[in-house]
Amino acid sequence: MTAYDPNNIFAKILKGEIPSTRVYEDEHTIAFMDVMPQAPGHVLVIPRDGSRNILDADPAVLQNTIVVVQKLAVAVKEAFDADGVYVAQFNEPAAGQTVFHLHFHVIPRHEGAALKPHSGTMENFDVLAANAEKIKAVL
Repeated sequence: MTAYDPNNIFAKILKGEIPSTRVYEDEHTIAFMDVMPQAPGHVLVIPRDGSRNILDADPAVLQNTIVVVQKLAVAVKEAFDADGVYVAQFNEPAAGQTVFHLHFHVIPRHEGAALKPHSGTMENFDVLAANAEKIKAVL
């Protein structure tokens, strides 16, 4: 397996080199709005400790991170009056991973509404900020 790259985009977000619309953070994790959301309220949860994906992550990091994934899943479901929540996590290119820092997608889902493709089009910052506030209000 390829080694973890400490200069990946999520590592840069953690270091404050790239801005993000943060929703939640604690000593182990941060959660922020996906800039190319597949649905309103699409959040990414990442550990502060660097690992490429679930295959090389320390079990303690996984434990701390999944607790936050659950917290955010409950919050986005309520904040967006969703019928369900899609949680996704990809490992290596063959599985669809494109950013090589362990991360979980938390996406509120509504019955009958298709997910948008994860395109190269970024969402308007004001929309992301408003969606972040909805989630923070529930948290």
